[in-house]
Amino acid sequence: MARYLSQGVRIPCEADALIRQRYTESQVGLNLAERDQNVRGAFAVRQPQSIRGKAVLLIDDVYTTGATVKECARVLQRAGAEWIGVYTLARVGTATLH
Repeated sequence: MARYLSQGVRIPCEADALIRQRYTESQVGLNLAERDQNVRGAFAVRQPQSIRGKAVLLIDDVYTTGATVKECARVLQRAGAEWIGVYTLARVGTATLH
């Protein structure tokens, strides 16, 4: 999804800059605190020098509680990203359609 969007707006995509360094259990059925703990330390920046001082846009397919996005943003910030934004395709909510 990020690569496709990147081509459309002609902004470079570094899809492998952020990597999963630890397996995590499924987030389904976990509350917010459990989700935060589940993803803590699960991601790393492959080459921090490629992030330092840059604006980074995270692309997420589904935003539920934000635990994964928050952890990814935390790691990117520690690597020196100047700005971090999030683009999400879908958001899980409590609203119902009639």
